[in-house]
Amino acid sequence: MPTIRHRVGIDAPQAAVYDAVATTDGLRNWWVREVVGDSEVGNRLEFYMGRPTPGVVMEVVELEPSSLVHWRSVDGPAEWIGTELTFELASSAEESVLSFTHSGWRDPSPFMHHCSTKWAYFLIGLKTSLEGAPPTPYPDDLKISSWG
Repeated sequence: MPTIRHRVGIDAPQAAVYDAVATTDGLRNWWVREVVGDSEVGNRLEFYMGRPTPGVVMEVVELEPSSLVHWRSVDGPAEWIGTELTFELASSAEESVLSFTHSGWRDPSPFMHHCSTKWAYFLIGLKTSLEGAPPTPYPDDLKISSWG
């Protein structure tokens, strides 16, 4: 099955990177401003993207403090439903390393390619916001195509 993968080095403590991807306040700062839910295993996170209903709903599958966030997409774009997202964290001598995976795509569709570009954009936004630059989560993000 096709998979999106990205690796980003971040000049911030590993615990700060974990908080940014594991908590609703952290996620609001770099991905989507409107997030509803509790980031605890078994709970769901709803991400609102300009509509009255969530654009994406994630089930929190696994959390390992400072090292792993694992979600399963349970609602949203048809291509996303059933896919798995992981944020794996490690440290090197120079930086915290975030390895992102969005797996389980049925086909390498044009929408998957679009999402890969947007994930890269948002992950770079995560990096720069933790390193002191202003964040650009949705809806303040750069629109890369008519898909948003």
